[in-house]
Amino acid sequence: MQQLYNIVLHNATGEESWLREIQSQWRMWYTEDMDGRLVQKGVEDLKHLAIRLSKLFPSLISEEKLRGGFIKFITSSKHRCVNSTLSFKAGLKELWAITDQDFDHAMNDSVMRFFDHCTRYVQEVDKNPSALSEINKFRQGPEMRKVTEKVADRLRVQYSLISQDMADAAFYLCAYEFAIKAVNSPWCQLFDEDDAKVIEYASDLREYWKRGYGYDINSKSSCILFHDVFNRLNKAAIKERSGQQVTEAVTVQVGHADTLLPLLTLLGFFKDNDSLTSSTYTTQTQRSFRTSHMLPYAANLVLVLYNCGAGDLRLQALLNEKPVTFPGLTDQQASMPRYEDVKERYRELLQGCDFERECQLFKNPA
Repeated sequence: MQQLYNIVLHNATGEESWLREIQSQWRMWYTEDMDGRLVQKGVEDLKHLAIRLSKLFPSLISEEKLRGGFIKFITSSKHRCVNSTLSFKAGLKELWAITDQDFDHAMNDSVMRFFDHCTRYVQEVDKNPSALSEINKFRQGPEMRKVTEKVADRLRVQYSLISQDMADAAFYLCAYEFAIKAVNSPWCQLFDEDDAKVIEYASDLREYWKRGYGYDINSKSSCILFHDVFNRLNKAAIKERSGQQVTEAVTVQVGHADTLLPLLTLLGFFKDNDSLTSSTYTTQTQRSFRTSHMLPYAANLVLVLYNCGAGDLRLQALLNEKPVTFPGLTDQQASMPRYEDVKERYRELLQGCDFERECQLFKNPA
């Protein structure tokens, strides 16, 4: 980004107001030490998320349950995740004006950063340059080339001065300034809607092959989280059916986009009929797999177990606070299916999906 900024300062010509604003007023505010940190806007987002969820589920996320230890907090060890957890808790404490009690959280990277511990995923995808061949082909293709040339045209500089990395950096700086600072960034003027669609597709393509449906191990690496979630639901279901108090009424697990996307993929959400490839940009304009919708800032998946009486337990799923239907459960009760039907839908995964076996570099035959 610094390279592009220097080009704009010293090489770009033109009288457009946005260009003059960058050259005379704008200052580089993003520093390397901010990388991987939770910014203040993120702190506020997590506080507000906690408050909204408490109002959405007042019998589950309540002051009584928080003080009584019925709400558990689990996080990745990464600084931004720990701070996200602290911010979520702070939102609840401020909501209920709690000043006389603190609430613990546990760090569990084996569950919340499973991708680091899955040898097969690390070797075959994460550290394998050829695994991202589709995104590399797309970045070298005509669509991305047109984006960089249009950026150069708007700056009135030679095409050779603008790299794809520079175009990416400017686009995401435009997005960051809007999301973090709530300003209409002058950097956004380097792009039009068509450019944004191309850059969005490049991002989706990368996530598709690195964390999504591109390789089977991407989703299977999340087996340990999948079983962890259903084990918690099963324990709650058993206690609910037997009339016992559910001692772990709520579990708040804080991870990464890289934690959530493989799980969503394992569960079958947002699966298109055809794969995303470097050559399908024009045919995938209506794709379901769109990470800007699936994984916004403070993305969240909420699973809520309801007791409807007479042993009728139902499971509701919400993604980013909006109800979603489990893939394959499409009848009139799909928005809140029977818990047993959900378990039947994922029976093969519940009976298998063994993290240790799936993540072996050389799997033994079944």
